[in-house]
Amino acid sequence: MSQSPSCALELKDLRKRFGKTEIIRGVHLAVNAGERIGIIGPNGAGKSTLFNLISGRFAPSSGEVLLHGQRIDGKRPFEINRLGLSRSFQVTNIFGKLSVFENLRCGVLWSLGYKYTFLKFLADLDDANERTEQLMQMIRLGKKRDVPAMNLTYAEQRALEIGITIAGGANVILLDEPTAGMSRSETGRFIELIKEVTVGKTLLTVEHDMGVVFGLADKIAVVVYGEVLAFDTPEAVRANPRVQEAYLGSSVADPQAGRH
Repeated sequence: MSQSPSCALELKDLRKRFGKTEIIRGVHLAVNAGERIGIIGPNGAGKSTLFNLISGRFAPSSGEVLLHGQRIDGKRPFEINRLGLSRSFQVTNIFGKLSVFENLRCGVLWSLGYKYTFLKFLADLDDANERTEQLMQMIRLGKKRDVPAMNLTYAEQRALEIGITIAGGANVILLDEPTAGMSRSETGRFIELIKEVTVGKTLLTVEHDMGVVFGLADKIAVVVYGEVLAFDTPEAVRANPRVQEAYLGSSVADPQAGRH
């Protein structure tokens, strides 16, 4: 079957083994451009492994990963990033001693073609600095421009990481548990921020907080024992008896049960 022209990311019979243990067992998934997909599942279901396969940290044992119709399975993470896919991690991944502005500018420089050969002073790179200023305002850290990243609050650090993730202009974004460790009020504000900064982009997020998933996703993929048990709208997933059984009923049937 050929890929739909609107399909941003497609997984075809994707499998991953570690030794004799098969962690991802034949995943099929097609994500249309501009969709927001929540990936949920019990601990050990294979969600992070799936993200590692898509983003190039792991090579699949078999199967295919296609980004805008181009196979990317087996490519290295930086090669996949250049093709338009970017990922954030469960653990905040920022340069603690650099300022907010400097962190964001690091992400911007490569996308504008400067790479690692800085023949001009950074202050003279008007296009990079302008883009960095725009990003800083977008993630609502304009007042923290010159603050070292390590001095930001946890929620601010996560916002900065989102900014770095989108700085390169990627149109497919993977967020790994973006609201982990946040309070309910921080989570609510962060969901709105994610919605704003990913407008027009394709988003996949792994998240344990059911309130986040049901408030953010257009569709939900339920991964259980390395397979996609269901892939549908939040309403259909909530009503799916197999999904309720996998989650023992509670958090999927009542998304508020998973809120911090």
